[in-house]
Amino acid sequence: MRNMRRQGLAWRAAAVLFVLAGTSLAAAESGGGGGLGPNDWPQFRGPTGQGITGEKDLPTKWGGSDGQNVLWKAPLAASHNPWSSPVIAGDTILFTSCKMEGQEQHVLAFSKADGKPLWDTPIPPGPWKGAEPKGGLADPTPCTDGRNVYAVFGSAVIVCLDMQGKIVWRKEFPAYNFDVTVGSCPILYKNLILYQADQYKKTSSLFAYDRATGDVKWEDKRPEVTFAHSTPILLAVGGKTQLIVSGSTGLMGVDPDEGKRIWWCKGAGETASPVYGGGLVYADTGRGSGGLAVDPTGQGDVTATHLKWKVELGSELSSPVVAGDCLYRLCGTNLVCLKLATGEKVWSQKLEGISAWASPIVTPEGNIYCASSGTSFIIKAGPKCEILATNNLGDPNHAAPAISDGKIYLRGTKFLYCVGKK
Repeated sequence: MRNMRRQGLAWRAAAVLFVLAGTSLAAAESGGGGGLGPNDWPQFRGPTGQGITGEKDLPTKWGGSDGQNVLWKAPLAASHNPWSSPVIAGDTILFTSCKMEGQEQHVLAFSKADGKPLWDTPIPPGPWKGAEPKGGLADPTPCTDGRNVYAVFGSAVIVCLDMQGKIVWRKEFPAYNFDVTVGSCPILYKNLILYQADQYKKTSSLFAYDRATGDVKWEDKRPEVTFAHSTPILLAVGGKTQLIVSGSTGLMGVDPDEGKRIWWCKGAGETASPVYGGGLVYADTGRGSGGLAVDPTGQGDVTATHLKWKVELGSELSSPVVAGDCLYRLCGTNLVCLKLATGEKVWSQKLEGISAWASPIVTPEGNIYCASSGTSFIIKAGPKCEILATNNLGDPNHAAPAISDGKIYLRGTKFLYCVGKK
């Protein structure tokens, strides 16, 4: 029993160290140059883009008949597929919405303090009319530097607004041969907005847009890649920053300053965003097939030299998270724990009613929040599955949570929720 307890404590300590390292990396790689604070949530999956928060002591219980720990909820107008997640800068919560009829596209802002609506800016639609209802027009989560908010819409538009909701600039993609929708989320690096616009007909590209003007600073054309809905992450490797990109042909590391490819590994990717831990980058398709783990220190084609392991998983549209020396992945309604070093399965636990599309987060205590506005589970990372709590707000949606100042912000289909300890 003592050995098991020591093992569990060591596992949790490793989880804390990884989260703290990831949080400090975010400060170096998120782009800076804006008005962001340490408790902001500036992009999809937070400061690192990997579902990591440095905030401790988040609530584990909420909802129920008495609305336990629900500090406020704000009504939302109807939106087709309201799956873009909230981002937070200062006192403002930001996200996108849409209506398929008439190609309505909106960026919305709410007060973080009480959920009061601040503004709602309609965005003129772009040239692409092919977005399907199951994909929607407002799938990508926006990003913010605290001075502006940057959003991408399914009509092939990227737009910048100031924090009062005024459009600063608006650009259209030069090609728009997407599948069901535009799915990748924009991220920030230095004075750039980086965007993965993978699509059919050999028109895929990686773009770097100037934050101030929206002008294209560099473009890496990727005719060998078909569609993808994954969002890249930024990673420090050997003292230099890499943009880690997962697409239909596999993983690659790209120089975010110039768009030059550093390394690539053949495989498959599509919807799930990559994560990093234990010296390895992991990605999978997010559509039920396998994943791969790659050492990102190589050059050129590293398939034969730096591919460390593969795994077959029934992965879903959410993205994985790393805690300690393990990777956690939603596969349908099962949460699967894998050893980072080898891909070996440690355990699998069914989470009845979970959204398999909402990406989880991990806290410094090693708690994994598989959280949404519907059914949520909080699980202690470790060698055995320990479910700490189950919650349900009764407003199911696939948007991932945002974390700020000890509170969890969840976007439902009918309401926006603030969950915090009362």
